[in-house]
Amino acid sequence: MIEVTLSAKCARKLKKELRAAGRNEIGGVLAAEQIADGKFLVRSLSVQRDGTPTSFTRAPSQHRKFIRRFHLLTGCQPQRFNYLGEWHSHPSFLALPSRPDIFQMHAEINDPEQTASFLVLMIVKLGHDAVLVGSAHAFRRGHNAVRVSLKAEPGTKVREEGAVVAPGPSRTLRRFNG
Repeated sequence: MIEVTLSAKCARKLKKELRAAGRNEIGGVLAAEQIADGKFLVRSLSVQRDGTPTSFTRAPSQHRKFIRRFHLLTGCQPQRFNYLGEWHSHPSFLALPSRPDIFQMHAEINDPEQTASFLVLMIVKLGHDAVLVGSAHAFRRGHNAVRVSLKAEPGTKVREEGAVVAPGPSRTLRRFNG
């Protein structure tokens, strides 16, 4: 099972950026520390602010620089500190992956240059009570996307969005157990 925990610093940054973006989607990449088998603590995240109310497209070069900087700051230990995946917001929709989100992540994980065994997609928004609302899903080559646990460090709150059904007939996203 995979568990993704947002650091308090990243949760605060997300809330600030989501407030500033208003109804526009924003996003970036997740940089995490593997703290145990299947458990990841998001230590840093990049932010790209040029989305629209209904879409966000990541600019890869900006985020590659961010990941290189993250590697340098963490002592070039990619087995412990590395790129975990992508994030973006859905301020006007459920904080769940859309059909284009799912297709994009499958394209990312199936890219021949991708060395990761899986990637995480986190979708977030601010709830009416100003609490982060979100979901996280893992993508592996040759497998359907699966829902994974999304938490925050103590003193910070993230509420997981409800269940999701994947595109296509009767294909529910399942929890990742391996």
